[in-house]
Amino acid sequence: MGASRLACLLVPLFPLAARLRSEPELIREALAVLAGSGTAARVVAATRLARRAGIRPGQTLAQARALMPRLIARARDEECERAAQEALFEVAESFSPRVEDAGEGLVYLDADGLEWHFPGEFPERDLGRAILCAADACGLPARVGIASSKLAARVAAAQPSSPTVVAVGEEASFLAPLPLSRLSPALEIATTLHRWGLKTVGDLARLPDSEIASRLGADGRALHTIARGLDPRPLMPRQPPPSFREGMSLEWPLVALEPFLFVARAALERVVERLAARGLSCRRLDLSLQLEPDGFHQRGIDLPAPTREVKTLLTLVRLELEARPHGAPVVGFHFDAHPDRPRQAQLSLFGPEALSPDRLAATLARLFALLGPDRVGSPRPADEHRPEGFALVEYNPPPPPEVRREPPRGHGLLAVRVLRPPLPLEVLVTGEPPRPGDETPPDLRLLSVRSLESEETAKRPRLHGRVRVASGPWELEEQWWNEGRTERDYWDVELSNGGVYRLYRDRPTGEWFADGVYD
Repeated sequence: MGASRLACLLVPLFPLAARLRSEPELIREALAVLAGSGTAARVVAATRLARRAGIRPGQTLAQARALMPRLIARARDEECERAAQEALFEVAESFSPRVEDAGEGLVYLDADGLEWHFPGEFPERDLGRAILCAADACGLPARVGIASSKLAARVAAAQPSSPTVVAVGEEASFLAPLPLSRLSPALEIATTLHRWGLKTVGDLARLPDSEIASRLGADGRALHTIARGLDPRPLMPRQPPPSFREGMSLEWPLVALEPFLFVARAALERVVERLAARGLSCRRLDLSLQLEPDGFHQRGIDLPAPTREVKTLLTLVRLELEARPHGAPVVGFHFDAHPDRPRQAQLSLFGPEALSPDRLAATLARLFALLGPDRVGSPRPADEHRPEGFALVEYNPPPPPEVRREPPRGHGLLAVRVLRPPLPLEVLVTGEPPRPGDETPPDLRLLSVRSLESEETAKRPRLHGRVRVASGPWELEEQWWNEGRTERDYWDVELSNGGVYRLYRDRPTGEWFADGVYD
């Protein structure tokens, strides 16, 4: 069996690349990223325009500004770098399930068998180019090296021409010209190798393995193995996190909502792009706010269905912050998007077109934001006797039929158009009207019906006329064991104007209502 192949994905000047990923408008500007605070702040990376002016790592901000007064300075941002590192992992995981975290801006991935997906003359080089394109799509300028050992792959990734491929069996010759410092030996071992007169990796690799082990121990033997282009430790795959995180620290505290939403939109766009690259959608969005001076506030937004629409997510964030203001200036934030598989729709050759799952999820999310989660759903009949009783369940429409169905033919049945809320009425009856709380006499006759005028009923249907035919009463009792019991008597009546209505009398109050209109 041949040697295993590893690909190294390296992002040079990682703190700068992470900051430019969050603020791409600064790519063509003279920008320096600093670590530390106050007079102890030092430049750790700078853009090409700034480097041309003489700005180098280790300079103070005052020294850098002396060389370029208009230099833009940014502090290292932990949230930006964490998100950029996760994005780098996701690029590697889109090619291989076995990915190792090797530090800031450095990732190893198992490349065994991946060359079969690129049936060209140079499959591994084509693989490296595909990895570079995927990293560039997520805003990270990376380099790729492919070899049979981690050190060889990392050195190959550091070459200016990328991707760089080290052929199988040539790792030792590729590493031989490097100085011994590239192996990062311990101080005692480095001193011993220096006394022996060894200067390059090749000098160490040519020594006998048994002699190295007897004089330098296990650590020296591990260094000798690496110098020969072999890996003493296997690839250590990482466990992917349960959520996708994006955020940043702000240069100035933000008090108003609109400026915050402007920077939050860019973070949500990056989250959605990462979700889309994995074929996932956002099911829950957590927002963490870092408040001035040392405050912290966190809240979560549950979505009715998985979605990848940035506009919908931003609207939910806006409504959440408007409903519950955080009460202090914001100096940093991050989003945690909990992923879920998007809803799938089965296409039909002959039936009607199905609803788009993404558009349906986005619409439901907007309705949740506007109306509240307790007012959006699908009504279902409740297990009770009241006709207006219903329960609200999650809206999940069934798939359309495979073949378009013919509309059912009517059977001459009447349909009732219910009135919600019921329409208050004044009803004249024969004899002594029943008192509130009393049962309705069986010989009670309805004579006429008239709607009660009020501001609420001005724009609703008006009932007025003599009763021609009346059928009833039909008694209804619901939850008689509770204080909020329901006791009614229903009638179906035809008025002199030709309309047919459903009326009922509420026994506890003695009031009359129109419950529906027969069409």
